[in-house]
Amino acid sequence: MKTAELTVSGAEQELLTTFYIGTDYYGIEVMKVQEVTGSPILVLVPLAPKFVQGLVNLRGQLATALGLRELFGKEPIASVEPMSVVCRADGNLVALMVDSIGDVVEVERKDYDPPPDTIPLQVKKFIKGVYRMNGVLLSVLDLEKVTQELSPTVEIIENRQQKQKEGM
Repeated sequence: MKTAELTVSGAEQELLTTFYIGTDYYGIEVMKVQEVTGSPILVLVPLAPKFVQGLVNLRGQLATALGLRELFGKEPIASVEPMSVVCRADGNLVALMVDSIGDVVEVERKDYDPPPDTIPLQVKKFIKGVYRMNGVLLSVLDLEKVTQELSPTVEIIENRQQKQKEGM
């Protein structure tokens, strides 16, 4: 499988699993995706942030369901049955709730650019970069930054430590 070898080695091409939030087109590295499923049954988590939609049981393994629409500050759409892109991040399963699933696409590294300033800041902080494909912008999701939103206390602790260092 020559394409996968190129993707893993970081050479000329990259394979991305794609999905949509509204009309916005996103992708994530195919090697980080465990599976793509339909709308899962969610168990709500009390007092969780709005973007944490609940927990999903995937054949005995728990995954945290993250609503990308809510995380990106977009209005909910009742008529859309969300799909999930299940990824493994830091040893944990995360189900990214998306509006619809696209295809696995092969992109050329030469077409990769940093995120443009036209992307809203609330979304841009979760984007590694973009690919321009036939007039369509494919934003590459930074899974690590998305999962960091689950542990905001780490950022709070780091800010406190920084303030303590500055005060000394």
